[in-house]
Amino acid sequence: MKKKVAFICVHNSCRSQMAEAWAKKLGSNVLEVYSAGAENYHQVKPLAVQVMEEAGVDMSGHAPKLLTHIPEEVDILITMGCNVVCPFVPSSHSEDWGLEDPSGGPIEGYRDTRDIIKEKVEDLITRVKNNEI
Repeated sequence: MKKKVAFICVHNSCRSQMAEAWAKKLGSNVLEVYSAGAENYHQVKPLAVQVMEEAGVDMSGHAPKLLTHIPEEVDILITMGCNVVCPFVPSSHSEDWGLEDPSGGPIEGYRDTRDIIKEKVEDLITRVKNNEI
């Protein structure tokens, strides 16, 4: 049975979107994947879409979603490192990845964040497969 995982951020416009895209691409056999934010935002950051495309992941159809658009309870809650109080969703396991938000910075910051998120998603998938979560 797949584990429901939600990647949560304030705006759901960059890091949580990248995490959702990586998890769907790499872990669709073990994860049911969602992402959302606590506040409305008008679009996914174009540089986030661009750097994911560079890595072969299509996010062109992604749009920011609010917490009301995901299940009320998930198995795994991952917050991105909001630097404020991150939104809460009931879960049996939660962790904060403490990622810097590259928004407003150069494209290199987005690339670094993309690569860190990929590694963290791969680790998450391994832990789920090994029944550690």
